[in-house]
Amino acid sequence: MLTRFLWSGLVKFGIAFLTFLDYYKYINIRKGQIGGDDMATSDLIARFIYDAIENSDGFAELQRSVLAEMFSCVPSQINYVISTRFSPEHGYIVESRRGGGGYIRITRVQQSPEDIVMNTVNSIGKTLNLQIAKALVSNLLTADIIDIKTANLMMTAISDRALSPIVPTDRGVVRASILKQMLVILSA
Repeated sequence: MLTRFLWSGLVKFGIAFLTFLDYYKYINIRKGQIGGDDMATSDLIARFIYDAIENSDGFAELQRSVLAEMFSCVPSQINYVISTRFSPEHGYIVESRRGGGGYIRITRVQQSPEDIVMNTVNSIGKTLNLQIAKALVSNLLTADIIDIKTANLMMTAISDRALSPIVPTDRGVVRASILKQMLVILSA
């Protein structure tokens, strides 16, 4: 059963009894805001959670099993989305209660844009793969710290194509360095 919050969020959207396909269509209507034609299931789940948080008082209480059923995926995929996109480094606190009536409560921590950028810089290690880089840039876009044009420019600069003159084993190190420098300039 949907939690009271999730239900009220769906009613606000006018999309109660949502299926994966319905939500995909809903997101494609809004794709001008988030870009891209084909979104992966993880992107849809993340967008749904972001929307739920945005349309509340900065928190969402969700049940893994409900989301997994809604998006026709396994609960571990919900865990993956939460751990990669709603971590403290991204400005969220995640509380989990296990058991039959268990839920996940995701709360957005109010941070200044400068703090979010610096937390992102600090979360980048010595090496960075393209998938994690994309998630970090996407988080900045979602937080309205950068616009779509800046996000595309950043992703182009750290893409495998742009880094093709570099030995593949060293690209992660260079990618981390470039993204860190772009973010430091962004926060200045």
